Amino acid sequence: MVSKEIRDIIEVYLEAYNSFEIERMVELLHKDIIFMNISNGETTTETRGIQAFRELAEQSSAMFSSRRQTITDYNIINDKVEVGIDYEGVLAVDLPNGLKSGDKLQLKGKSTFEVKEGKISLIKDYS
Repeated sequence: MVSKEIRDIIEVYLEAYNSFEIERMVELLHKDIIFMNISNGETTTETRGIQAFRELAEQSSAMFSSRRQTITDYNIINDKVEVGIDYEGVLAVDLPNGLKSGDKLQLKGKSTFEVKEGKISLIKDYS
């Protein structure tokens, strides 16, 4: 069972993400936050520290006119919380891979969170 405190932190983080509230997201992060995006088993993005995370969050938020991560389940794996995610986003820009502004992305994935000192210290997104 995931503690209510950790669930609350993760849910507030995802609410802020869905609402493009970058400052609110950053307030929930440990100063040494590590963020990784892993797609098809390959690390496509990695940041360390709040400033690098903030810059990535600002860049990625500009790419979408809307986005929503919905939690489908929680699992504890060692000292980490794995969250099943349904993701939906609408692009605000054209991408080099051929996707166009207005295209809708729908993905199923998972995110792993680690909380240290009451703040999120690790986020790994898998798709």
